[in-house]
Amino acid sequence: MADEPELSRCIAIVGAESTGKTTLAAALAERLRSELAGAGGRVAWVPEVLREWCDATGRTPLAHEQGAILRAQHERIAEAAATHDWVVCDTTALMTAVYSSLIFGDESLQARAAELHARTATVTLLTALDLPWVPDGHQRDGPQVREPVDTLLRALMRRHGIGYSVVAGSGEKRVQQALDAVRPLLQAPAPRGQGLFTGLGKSPNQGRGARARWACECCVPEAERRLLAARQAG
Repeated sequence: MADEPELSRCIAIVGAESTGKTTLAAALAERLRSELAGAGGRVAWVPEVLREWCDATGRTPLAHEQGAILRAQHERIAEAAATHDWVVCDTTALMTAVYSSLIFGDESLQARAAELHARTATVTLLTALDLPWVPDGHQRDGPQVREPVDTLLRALMRRHGIGYSVVAGSGEKRVQQALDAVRPLLQAPAPRGQGLFTGLGKSPNQGRGARARWACECCVPEAERRLLAARQAG
């Protein structure tokens, strides 16, 4: 398995199906290229291996095929990180582990997925459930699985101490929230070995000396507050 380099900064985008991960990854990578133009920052965007696998085979993977997809996703990220300063990841091994648990009742990939994610990702962005569900061939099961996937994903990250920032809204608003979350990394190199960051969203209109806000249930996007309230009511 490819080794992770010491200096690249990886932005991991995770979330349930049809929550805009691929669109956000492409847009965020393009914005980073623009912001880093002239600074020598090389930016890569790593697509989702599962999507390519489903397109190539015309079906979704079986239980025994999940491990290979998990490894392939991580290796793709590590390869990009070896030659780029910034890597925007359209999902990580975490999502393979979550779907293996949900669909096959197989939790054996969770610890390994969390380890690989924590070793690779500098910042984790979780896409909120505020976008309408749209079909996408073999890869999507239906709107009814989004909330269970979201619940399992949050539980997995919480259990393994993986911090994350929620991004919500559509179009430019979603991209801007993602940029706010990673902006502190644009100002200084990200130290390795310090785990993942939660809520690194510092608004562009804050002063340079202002401290980054750490996310909690009282300062997350409105869509996230509604989701939390609905779960508490249920």
